[in-house]
Amino acid sequence: MTYVIHGATGAQGAAVVAAAAAAGKSVTAVTRNEKAVVDGARVVSAPYSSTADLTDAYRGAAGVFVHLPVTAEEDRLLFADNILAAVREARPDRVVFSTSGFPIDPALGGAAAALAAGLADSGVSHAVVAPELYLENLLMPFIVDSVRERGVLPYPIRADFPVSWASHLDIADAVVALFDRPDVTGVVSVGQYPAITGPELAEAFSARLGRDVVFAQITTDEFRTSLAPLMGEGAAADVAGAYQAMSAMPGREIAPETSARKLLGVTPRTMGRWLADIGL
Repeated sequence: MTYVIHGATGAQGAAVVAAAAAAGKSVTAVTRNEKAVVDGARVVSAPYSSTADLTDAYRGAAGVFVHLPVTAEEDRLLFADNILAAVREARPDRVVFSTSGFPIDPALGGAAAALAAGLADSGVSHAVVAPELYLENLLMPFIVDSVRERGVLPYPIRADFPVSWASHLDIADAVVALFDRPDVTGVVSVGQYPAITGPELAEAFSARLGRDVVFAQITTDEFRTSLAPLMGEGAAADVAGAYQAMSAMPGREIAPETSARKLLGVTPRTMGRWLADIGL
């Protein structure tokens, strides 16, 4: 039996493919390009827009890993509906859904919340991996180039805003563990605890690079302008809006009682460990 991994050529899915293959699992990589080459995996094309293709990919699977792309919310809602229809029809043994940091509170609505609720009602064994913010966000060119060239870490959060940062590598570790732990269901929080602030991120860069790096809060408008060339105006505006809403929050720290460390024995990487692992 195989483990079906969505986004296999993207940052999050590729990490899951690598971790699953390293654990000796048979992997089916889902991509938009059926001619893509993914090390350690069989490749199939099953776009989120096709319920029939998703159902074919999920049928007989030991596990499915899914996450929603950053795109227009209207499309994300359609994709969530198609995933749920395919899960109900194909009934894979296990589904693990990464929220990618999007809220899953039903009161707030949205595609991630709809997918989480639908999985809970599907009758299929499932778990929801819930990170807060990704360390890989710091690798966007306009951020990491500023760190290297100016010794400044720019990000649209307050200096006193604590975050339980997680890497895609941490998500992959949790997903593979959850494939083997059907007894663990519901939400599993992934990220550093205690949470750390922007200046503490800068200190880790300083230690790794051997030079002074300072944290600098930027506005959400500045963030949107920098994101737009990477993901398009619409998606950039949506992401910037999420950070604007975040500015009213005290922080984004995971709940230790639902953490991957407590439920799975999976400890997230420190900032220093992550920098070493990615070879920065």
